[in-house]
Amino acid sequence: MTTSSQQLPPQLPNTVRKVIVEVVDARDLLPKDGQGSSSPYVIVDFDGQKKKTSTKYRDLNPVWNEALEFTVSDPDNMDVEELEIEVCNDKRFGNGSGRKNHFLGRVKLYGSQFAKRGEEGLVYFPLEKKSVFSWIRGEIGLRIYYYDEIVEDQPPPEDPPPQQQQQPSQTEDTKPTPGLVVVEEGRIFEVPPAHMEYPHGVNGYTHGAAPCYPSSPVVVVEESSPDVVHVHEELPTPAKPTAMPMQPHMAPGISVSEEHFPVPEVRKMQSSRGERVRVLKRPNGDYSPREIVCNKTQGDNATVAGVGGAEKIHPYGLVEPMHYLFVKIVKARRLAPNEAPYVKIRTSNDYVKTKPTIYRPGEPTDSPEWGKVFYFGYNKQESANATLEISVWDSPTENFLGGVCFDLSDVPVRESPDSPLAPQWYRLESGAVDQNSHSVSGDIQLAVWIGTQNDDAFSEAMSSDAPYVAHTRSKVYQSPKLWYLRLTIIEAQDLQIAPNLPPLTVPEIRVKAQLGFQSVRSRRGNMNNHSMSVHWNEDVIFVAGEPLEDSLILLVEDRTNKDVSLLGHVMIPLISIEQRIDERRVASKWIGLEGGAGGGGGGGGPYCGRIHLRLCLEGGYHVLDEAAHVCSDFRPTAKQLWKPPIGILELGILGACGLLPMKNKGGGKGSTDAYCVAKYGKKWVRTRTVMDSFDPRWNEQYTWQVYDPCTVLTVGVFDNWRMFADVSEDKPDSRIGKIRIRISMLESNKVYTNSYPLLILTRMGLKKMGEIELAVRFACPSLLPDTCSAYGQPLLPRMHYLRPLGVAQQEALRGAATKMVAQWLARSEPPLGQEVVKYMLDADSNTWSMRKSKANWFRIVAVLAWAVGLAKWLDNIRRWKNPVTTVLVHVLYLV
Repeated sequence: MTTSSQQLPPQLPNTVRKVIVEVVDARDLLPKDGQGSSSPYVIVDFDGQKKKTSTKYRDLNPVWNEALEFTVSDPDNMDVEELEIEVCNDKRFGNGSGRKNHFLGRVKLYGSQFAKRGEEGLVYFPLEKKSVFSWIRGEIGLRIYYYDEIVEDQPPPEDPPPQQQQQPSQTEDTKPTPGLVVVEEGRIFEVPPAHMEYPHGVNGYTHGAAPCYPSSPVVVVEESSPDVVHVHEELPTPAKPTAMPMQPHMAPGISVSEEHFPVPEVRKMQSSRGERVRVLKRPNGDYSPREIVCNKTQGDNATVAGVGGAEKIHPYGLVEPMHYLFVKIVKARRLAPNEAPYVKIRTSNDYVKTKPTIYRPGEPTDSPEWGKVFYFGYNKQESANATLEISVWDSPTENFLGGVCFDLSDVPVRESPDSPLAPQWYRLESGAVDQNSHSVSGDIQLAVWIGTQNDDAFSEAMSSDAPYVAHTRSKVYQSPKLWYLRLTIIEAQDLQIAPNLPPLTVPEIRVKAQLGFQSVRSRRGNMNNHSMSVHWNEDVIFVAGEPLEDSLILLVEDRTNKDVSLLGHVMIPLISIEQRIDERRVASKWIGLEGGAGGGGGGGGPYCGRIHLRLCLEGGYHVLDEAAHVCSDFRPTAKQLWKPPIGILELGILGACGLLPMKNKGGGKGSTDAYCVAKYGKKWVRTRTVMDSFDPRWNEQYTWQVYDPCTVLTVGVFDNWRMFADVSEDKPDSRIGKIRIRISMLESNKVYTNSYPLLILTRMGLKKMGEIELAVRFACPSLLPDTCSAYGQPLLPRMHYLRPLGVAQQEALRGAATKMVAQWLARSEPPLGQEVVKYMLDADSNTWSMRKSKANWFRIVAVLAWAVGLAKWLDNIRRWKNPVTTVLVHVLYLV
């Protein structure tokens, strides 16, 4: 599964992972003792371990400062372990009634929100309700972190007696022990316990009572790397797996199970019957098949039921498999004398060639290396009698050095689970193209196979020999992690202000702050004549991106006269600035100024004064790079504040049809080289470029984790200009159109396959550029509770409401964030153009548009239409246009 979320680091050998939960304090708790107060204590439950703090007698704002330590049993799955914290009132210290202590609220967190030791911070979490009718208020302050503790090596266990080492054989007169796992040559056989009997027709037994816990049939398991692993917590007791077929909308069926099983470790394996089996490994080493729900009639779209929903086996379940002919050219040996050999590949419809190999001085000239993979469209019917020609040529002289010919009907087919096909040596032979008298000798190492877009080599393969062919490949990009940098300019002292000022002239001292391309100048400072200090008390906010390698530059300027004089400056590295994730106060500090009007720029220059600042990197905000009403992510910057994902969003980009020509090729023929870009959260995806086609077919599928259903997926289509070397620097990629899909409008586990029009606004009006065909599925195990919970909370993180930003300031920061993301993605290889990023993020959405103005006016008219209609109706009654209605209204009024 492709995700933009970060994973916890693996545990080192001979270490034990510890989780420390520091319960600091709580605020504004609800009185529950009947006397206007409460005696709270905290219960922390993590990984099957429960611990409790002390009780604070009659205190609605208790302070504990207690650290509770927990041991992680499975560090690899710690990111999905649930930490539950409950605050209760001890009824022994009040007049509360009932047997149980009163519930004051709870907080649920996951291991993915834990920080490493040294990176933790104090976070206040609002207390949540246990049910809809609970009355809860207040918040609790926690500091949670983990670390790996090194343990000494334990001596190896003694060998068991010989009679215990032998595994009992599976014969008719020997019964296996309960829970026996037989391991033989890398295979695992699970045998049903002997004391359990089965009813007629179950696993071959014909008598006995039904078991309480059904055991599995004998399963041969071979480990394979899992594609997608979902692990949830608080699972019920094992029960008989049942499959519930689900009817998707406009898509193949999906098998879904509602049964959950307790597992600390999940592995995906292959059974002896070819079915994909989900196998559970318990702490004692036992394996038991969790569930086998495999729809054999769907082929590549088969699914396996997982925790909370269906789990796809085939990673391309929403798109059609497209077959391609792959040719991997590795190297050659013992070639005839040459200078710069290259390889030509020719099929019935395509022709490409590699770049010539330039030898280094002293390098043998008979063993060139290429290491390139090409792919071509493949049609089984059209390629029945077709051939593939691979030939080696010398670049300067165009001498033929040999070739190999393949019959496409004999090319092997490689499926996705298979390992890569090993290249082989083929002898170069002379053919009809050899019109020269040069001798042909040597061998070429290559591999030829037929695969789909799921092939490992597809992402790096080339379909053209264009100079900038890297711009045609499909890629996945990640946006940088952005922070808000809050700078509070308090005051400055001991500034060397010019003494020869006119009478009654107050110096105009300002501070100019620069961070990268961002620059802000403060307002005019207030001069204190007694202490000769200048006061501002002004907040300035910048956008900073990781890695925090830049420095914040502050310039103190005297702008009293026309000639601006520099009184001093200071450079502050971003890596040295403190980070915070809540509204706690950050300590201010004095920093010395350097390099004034009479001093040098070094630290050894004369004293130029000092400036009082407060600096912090805000992790509790979400840095908006999109408009708030079409945003795809509302998570704050700090990972400690992230909530667990609620589902998976799958997008299948099938193709487009009816695209208009975007460029002219030789002879005035119009053409379009289209590719697609999709953006959700921090993850950007780009499909490959289909060249010279008005009806391109991509059939590529991507997935995202969804943290909030009130978000939007953006998909855009562009025409590729950067693949051409002669115009790539001057001509940006052209827009074809984009669409947006709201996740909250999708039903869970339904596949929506539709065609959407691509519209673009030109000077002549709105123009249709074609249509794009997409398949979308949103898999959410509990859509209704998650949606209700999301709509019951504020849209943005709480810091946006505790210390809100102004509208104009927010738009300015969004513009800076958009520019920073565009610059970051432009440094990738291949780069994602800045015009593409700005179009996807609506960087020009704040510009005035007649179309938007008319649309907003009609919306206002529609909202006020009922009031206008009521006023007209009352006016008609007053004017007696309808006497019957007027009389009835008067009678009703009198009654």
